Order: sequence, then C-alpha cells, then structure tokens
Amino acid sequence: MKSQEIRSQFLEFFQNKTHKIVSSAPMVIKDDPTLMFTNAGMNQFKEFFLGNTEAKDTRVVDTQKCLRVSGKHNDLEEVGKDTYHHTMFEMLGNWSFGDYFKEEAITWAWELLTKVFKIEESSLYVTVFEGSKDKDNLEMDQEALDLWKKIIPESQILFGNKKDNFWEMGDQGPCGPCSEIHVDIRSAEEKAKVSGAELVNMDHPQVVEIWNLVFMQYNRKANGELENLPAKHVDTGMGFERLCMVMQGVQSNYDTDVFTPIIREIETITNAEYNKNEDTNIAIRVIADHIRAVAFSIADGQLPSNTGAGYVIRRILRRAIRYGFTFLNTKEPFMYRLVNVLTNTMGDAFPELKEQKQLIENVVKEEEHSFLKTLDQGLVLLDSVINSASSKTIDGRKAFELYDTYGFPIDLTALILSERGYTLDEKGFDAAMQEQKNRSRSASEVSKEDWEVLLQDAEQEFVGYDVLETNVRLVKYRKVTSKKDGEQYQLVFNITPFYAEGGGQVGDKGYLEAQNGDVVYILDTKKENNEIIHFAKNLPKNTTDTFKAVVDVKQRQRTASNHTATHLLHQALREILGTHVEQKGSAVHSKYLRFDFSHFSKVTSEQLKEVEDFVNARIEGNLPLQEKRNIPMQEALDEGAMALFGEKYGDTVRLIRFGQSVELCGGTHVQNTGDIWHFKIKSEGAVASGIRRIEAITSDAVKDFYAANSEVLTDIKEVLNNAKDPVKAVTSLQEENSKLKKEIEQLLKDKAKNLKGDLLSEIKELNGVQFLAKKVDLDPAGIKDLCFNMGANATNMFLLFGAENNGKATLSCYISKELAGEKDLNAGTIVRELGKYIQGGGGGQAFFATAGGKNPGGIAEALEKAVSYIS
Repeated sequence: MKSQEIRSQFLEFFQNKTHKIVSSAPMVIKDDPTLMFTNAGMNQFKEFFLGNTEAKDTRVVDTQKCLRVSGKHNDLEEVGKDTYHHTMFEMLGNWSFGDYFKEEAITWAWELLTKVFKIEESSLYVTVFEGSKDKDNLEMDQEALDLWKKIIPESQILFGNKKDNFWEMGDQGPCGPCSEIHVDIRSAEEKAKVSGAELVNMDHPQVVEIWNLVFMQYNRKANGELENLPAKHVDTGMGFERLCMVMQGVQSNYDTDVFTPIIREIETITNAEYNKNEDTNIAIRVIADHIRAVAFSIADGQLPSNTGAGYVIRRILRRAIRYGFTFLNTKEPFMYRLVNVLTNTMGDAFPELKEQKQLIENVVKEEEHSFLKTLDQGLVLLDSVINSASSKTIDGRKAFELYDTYGFPIDLTALILSERGYTLDEKGFDAAMQEQKNRSRSASEVSKEDWEVLLQDAEQEFVGYDVLETNVRLVKYRKVTSKKDGEQYQLVFNITPFYAEGGGQVGDKGYLEAQNGDVVYILDTKKENNEIIHFAKNLPKNTTDTFKAVVDVKQRQRTASNHTATHLLHQALREILGTHVEQKGSAVHSKYLRFDFSHFSKVTSEQLKEVEDFVNARIEGNLPLQEKRNIPMQEALDEGAMALFGEKYGDTVRLIRFGQSVELCGGTHVQNTGDIWHFKIKSEGAVASGIRRIEAITSDAVKDFYAANSEVLTDIKEVLNNAKDPVKAVTSLQEENSKLKKEIEQLLKDKAKNLKGDLLSEIKELNGVQFLAKKVDLDPAGIKDLCFNMGANATNMFLLFGAENNGKATLSCYISKELAGEKDLNAGTIVRELGKYIQGGGGGQAFFATAGGKNPGGIAEALEKAVSYIS
C-alpha cells in the first residue's frame, strides 16, 4: 500500500467514526511563547485540554507535520544514525475533547490496525501503565488493562513505568497514563529465538512503537501535585513513517516510498550508492531527512537565520551539507535539487510545498553557497590552529570557537586532525559546549507558579478593537520568575482592551488603576493557549476589586498606523512589482514596521519611490477602515482576501479593507488612512535568496526622521562654509579626493620601482634559489606590484616581504612558478604557517599569497624563518 493511501485510509476510518478531519497546523509556531515548532500532534489543541476554550468539534482527526531536534532519540546529532527516528515527521492522530475515552480509543485503534490495515495480531504488543510508588502514588491503569484483555492475549500485554507510560505535556498541565502499541517486524526465525515482548522499548530497530494512546485525566500543578481534570480527553499519536514501514513490509523507514524517491535522487546527484557502506548510508539518511524539515519550515514561513527558530533550521540544513561534503564529496550546492522530488512525493498532501517550491529552492541554494564558503574559511582557520599548536593534541576550546563562532563542524575538525596525525581534546570541547548550554538555559529558564483562580467559569473577551479603556475584573493570576525579567505577574481579566502580541504586531502596554487610585503598569501583553496574558511587575493590592484597564494610547496609535501601512505596502508591492509578491513575514512596532516579501531581485530606487508614492497617495486619500468580524473563511476569500501560507485560520475570520487593500488580519488599525500622516521607506535589502525586506516608518517617526535629516544638512552646510549648493560642494570634494588618490597611487608605484633596483642588489643565492626576506614600507597592493616586477624575468626567485600598515602586519610571499613546481613549494601554505608569528593567517596561490595579522612585532621573526623553506 502506498503512503498516500495509508494516510487517506487513516483519516477516512475516523471520519466514519464521526470525527472531523482538520488540516495540519503550521510546523513553525508564531504566536506561542512556549514553543518554536509543533513537536507533537496535540500542540494545536492545547487550549482545549487546558479548558481555556470549548471545542466546537469534540472529535477530530488529522495528520500533523512535526519537528523535533532534542530529546532521547531526537537529538539532532543522532538523527540518521538509526533507521526510524527523524527531525521532521508526520503524526497521525485522533482526538476526543471531553467525549469518548479509553474504551473507544483502544477498540478503534485495534480495529484500524488489524481489520483495516490487516497487521498480524500476533506481531503486536501493547503496554499499560503499571502505577507508581513515588509521591504521586498512582494506581495501575486497571481500566485499560481490562479493555486490552478482551482483545489481545495477556502474553502480549506488558506493563510500563512512569517514564514510558505516563505522558505529560510539560512540568505543568494536562497529563495521564498511556497505552503504547508496538509492532515486531522481524523474521519468523528471529522471533523464534527471542520473543518480541523482550524487545519492546529496548531500542530495537524492528520492534518499534507505532501508536501511543494518551488518556488525559489529570492536571499537574506547579507544586508537582496532581488533580483530576474536569473533563477527560484522548490524545493519540501514530508515527506515519513507521506505519508505512510496517505496511510496506520493509525494515527501515528510509526504505518506504516516503523516502526512497529522495534517496534515489541523492544517489543520482552524488554518484553515491545507498546500502554500500555505513558512512555513506548515514550521510544519505541525514540528507533525506533534513531536506524535508528544511523545506517544510521554509514553506511555513521560517527562513534560516542566526536566532530562534531560524537558527534551528540553519543548523539542520548545515548538518546535511557537511555530511554531503565529508562523506559524499559534494563541494557544490546540491540539496536544492532535491526539492523537486520532495514536492512530487508530498505536494498533494501538503500543497504549500508546491506553492512555495521556487522559494524553497532559492533559499536552500543560497544557504548551501554560504555554508560551503564557511567550510573553506574554516579549513584555513583550522590550519592556523594546527600550525600554532604546541603539541599533537588540539585544544578543545579552540575547536569549540571554530564551531561556535564560524560554524565549522566538530566532526569535520576531528576527521581532519586525525588525517594529519593530531587528536582533539574532546573533554575540553565538551566542557566548552556544556558551559554555553548552561548559560543559554540559565538565561531562558522560567519558573511558573500555579494559577490563582479568583473567578470560576468567567468568559474572557477582547474589546480592544472598539475601546482603549474599560472596567475589568481579575479572573486569575500567577507569579513567574526568569533571569531576564526577574519576578513578574501574569494577569488574566474577564474582558480586556489590551491587544496580545500576534500576527507580527507587538502587544499593548498601559496600566491598571484600582478604585483607590493605585496603579499597576502593564509591561506587555501576549497570548498563550488562547488566553490573553498581561505582564506586570507587581500585583494589585486587592485582587477582587474592579479595575480600570487603560491602554497606552500613543503607542497603540503608532502601532496601528504601522500595521495599516504594512497592508498598504503589501498592496503597493503587488501592484508595482507584480502579483508574484507574497508576504513572508512582518514586524509591527510602535516605532517602525518591517515587511518581508518574495521577489527575485533588488527593488530599484525608482520602484521604491513608486511604492512610497503609492502608499502615500492612499494615506492622502483618507480611506476609511471597513471591517468585517467573524465572517466565514470562504466569504473573506470571495471578497479578495489572501490567505498566507504558514498561518492557521479558523472557520471564521476578520477581514480588513482599506480601498482595494483586502487582508485577513487580527491586528489593530487606524480608523482612516489619513491618521497615518506619512509613510517613509528607510531601507530595502535581501533576507535570503528570493526574499526581500523593507523597513519603514510612519506618523511621528517620519516627523522625527525629517527633523534629524534637517539637522544633519545644517551641520554639513557649516562644514562646507555654508555653501549655497551643498550637493555641488560635496561632489567637488569627491572629485578632488579621487584625483589625489590617483596621484598617491602613482607616487607609490614610482617608489616601488625605485625600491626594486635597491632590493635586486640585496638578493642572495642560496641552494640555487634567489632569496630575499625583508621588511618594506609599502601597502599590500604596492608589495604585490613589487613582487611581480622583481620576478618577471626570474625562474628561481623566492621573496618574502613584511610590512606594517595602520598598526596591522602583512606578509607577502612570491615564488617563481618554475621554482614552486620544482621544489614543491606553496606560497599559500608558507604564509599560513608564518602567519602565527604576526598572530594571524592567510592564503592564496602556490606562487603568490598574503597573510594579515595583529602583531607587527612578529614580522622580524617571520622573515628570519623564511630561509628554512629553501635550506
């Protein structure tokens, strides 16, 4: 059975059990401060489990794209080494929100696996929670055990401890016992030797868990205690790739039709052969796995970068590139060529791959180019580390610096060192890595107390589209502590005018005023699990009072101006550059806006002027806000609104229209475009291949911008003796400067020519080589001219010149091509080795190379050592 059929049959089975099929949430999470990526099927349903929102559909089924790069088996550096763990994977799941519980979940799981998928019953094993004797003192899951006894022999029922059979969402929140279903796909001969029961949860590649049925019946409080949930839920997760392995009768996830088309394409591109040797196998598995994770992330709007989720994606992509570089000898970009086959394989189930195919290819190709350059630079830096080493063991902290600062892979470092007869101080590297992890963990660690609930069953409502102050009551609060922000309180109100950060827009600030006039400042507003959370440094004295909640009006107005401007900017770009332009990200602050969009080339200054004029024309047109709330999604699309890839929309949406600009948006906006006053682009540039970024300002920020520019112009005029035409005066200065530069260059050339005669007379012949090592007073360009002039008619010349310029040292080495070939000399290697004396490094060609360093005092010693190369 093909993977597409397996996926469809799973969804249809539960649809026939009155489950609603829902689409996968984006793999990249934008508006949840607790997660960067969807790492489990339940992430998009957290608000239902927590009781923050009542589910409209109490039975749902889906296939969810997930990403995991940490954990027991999902540590990034381990993926690819076995045949059944992945970074990106699909999680098939059926869900009950306060509807059915253990009986239906267990019965239907068994029916699907054995009756529909026809998996042999004797090859299946199930686990049941055995209970715990710790402080929770939990009893065995007798209900699940009794249900399993009715349908499977007791010899195939195993008991699991808390680690394996009690699922928890985190340190706090819903949790409960679970039943795992494992399958033994070994041969009959192997099964006869060792029972599958002995291999369950023992990391055997052919005895694997395929489905986990989680029965959420408890809530874990901050103090560690468990309490019963008011409603019981079912959360199941089945690994799609593992299910395909079982259904297709193969021994590895990578042998299923989910991966084989990608693997065949890797073999074609690299001329490598899968299943030939283990190093090649691991490299191919890493690449096949990682291209999926990277492609899906980019399709969901997350580009590789140096921070946050973008850094995770860059790490995944770079790991794949270096496996290709090291084990498959790929020295040119190649992974972008896999996007086509991935799209053909998975594009029907996930249409975002087809829609974003060109963008994915462009971004991956550019990232490959960039990292391959980094690898080349890293090789030069590693040479420098080796040359300056005092022993055959290389300091692990130096290797960590190469890894951390320059992105040079540690396994590649170890491989190169081994080839050259050196060893890596692994303990030093591990210690440096652990220190960094500790610093990072300490900086991001947050402790949360339990919610103190003041109002039971209070509905929470956002009224901030219509009012900026209103009377509120505190529903619940808790204290949170972090290294970054210290102690803070999170407050939830029954109604709130404060907009919570989301859709690229920052959260509101303001204050809470008690009846006695006491004020508590609201520092930020975020949304978590569909609740609006207000952050404050202190708690109101009387928490049961009614308070006046007041939004900072100026900040809200500036933010609203910038948000409306992003809509007009999006419209302008599509109008002027073309309808291929799509929003790829935005940031809306009170002081500025940032807008990322797809476009294949730099936006010219003329086009930027057109865009500015387009937006400002609509501002001057005083277009009124036309807003439709809670309208059906299809109605909004029919009115011309665009749905953005990487966004998860509900059945009903909010539509924002200003003239011909129509968008789906939950953010805050001006009532009339005239309120924006003016729009000014400050910068335009590339974020990644095919992605451009515009930063712009509106309103008060534009006034400040023009005022600052006016001051600068006044200062320039004063410097130019109040020239009537400052542009003409500056142009004249530039022309004069250019003329003087040319004169200086000519003088330096003349100086080098005069110096040539003196230096030729100083050349000594050593071992048949015309040799000179000397410090000269020239810049690097002058030294290069000098070298080639002196060596023009020689076939056996070796020159090393040192120079000091602006407090920095340079070494330049010239070797006649004939001499370099005859004596196997390499100027690039020589300057790299001598570079340690000037605390630097460099490289170049075999006949000419340069090195730079920060220690001019070492030039003399480097010149002295030069003679050793021809002795």
